[in-house]
Amino acid sequence: MIKVTFVAHDGHRFPVEIGEGLTAREAALFNDVPGIDGDCGGQCACATCHVQVDPAWIDLVGHLAADSMEADLLQFAEGTTAESRLACQIRLDAGLDGLVLHVPEQQY
Repeated sequence: MIKVTFVAHDGHRFPVEIGEGLTAREAALFNDVPGIDGDCGGQCACATCHVQVDPAWIDLVGHLAADSMEADLLQFAEGTTAESRLACQIRLDAGLDGLVLHVPEQQY
């Protein structure tokens, strides 16, 4: 199991576990983490699973490619930063065990 901690804008932490190979979006939805809707079903089409990767994890998770569909969607999301990603695009593996993701206040 992969451990992921979602941190709300008020500092409340939501530690969850999920099987390897699933996405951070699925980890949030399957564990009722508030602020992550994933309305498009994980198809990278809505930006309702916007998270900010904790700076300590950004090198492992990766930044957006300049021409990616994910980057196009995030330009319309509120509260984006250089660490912004869509949780549906973060596939979890053993190297991401312990990952910390912040849920922007605008997601609530």
